[in-house]
Amino acid sequence: MEFNKIISVTGKPGLFEILSQTKTGVIVKSITDGKRFPITATHNVSLLENIAIYTYEEEVPLAKVIKNIADKEDGKETISHKESSNKLVAYFSEVLPNFDEERVYASNIKKVIQWYNSLVKAGFDFNSLTEKEAVSEEEE
Repeated sequence: MEFNKIISVTGKPGLFEILSQTKTGVIVKSITDGKRFPITATHNVSLLENIAIYTYEEEVPLAKVIKNIADKEDGKETISHKESSNKLVAYFSEVLPNFDEERVYASNIKKVIQWYNSLVKAGFDFNSLTEKEAVSEEEE
């Protein structure tokens, strides 16, 4: 499973892996239950690799934030996304100390933690994130 092929679809719970492309959209597989289905152009889709979290200095790619959580938790599940907003914000400030608290809402943090836990359950290799970051930094 590659990070650049993982998407979130508005209105559908969980994360999905892009398997192939069709004329009208893409075929995806749920990373939680393995069900396959088509996603058409009418769906609102977000590639996880295109998402970034605001900090006071810059925007940090979601891959780096997820890697920070994986390093902190040794690749195991973290706190539940159903914890109180205060606990979620406190936890997130440990993972990304300088995140912009005015532009990053508790609902955003909840989503990131939920995605991270979904990736853990799917057996995602978090070590692959550092390799990709290193490659993209060399290309610049």
